[in-house]
Amino acid sequence: MNIRFCLLALLLLAGSAHASSTLRCDSNLISLDDTTSEVRSKCGEPASTAFLGYREKLDDYGYRQEVPVEEWVYGPRNGMYHYLRFEANRLVKIDSKRGN
Repeated sequence: MNIRFCLLALLLLAGSAHASSTLRCDSNLISLDDTTSEVRSKCGEPASTAFLGYREKLDDYGYRQEVPVEEWVYGPRNGMYHYLRFEANRLVKIDSKRGN
């Protein structure tokens, strides 16, 4: 009984920990792999931006490249802050957290 309860709790936690793949900006929808210019045109200027550094990635041909990493913050919108992470000017992660 205890093992089943623990497994169920872990499954529920794992399911709620993933990031969203879309975000609604008024009547527009942004999704992963959108460019920074697409996001800016659909959502407007972010409340803040931060350059986080560079990340090394392999391209389609197996070559290593350093790409810039940025985080944009939108909000608060209905009490929520939305954190968008870009790598090489492409949206790779969307997180939302309730503000204080």
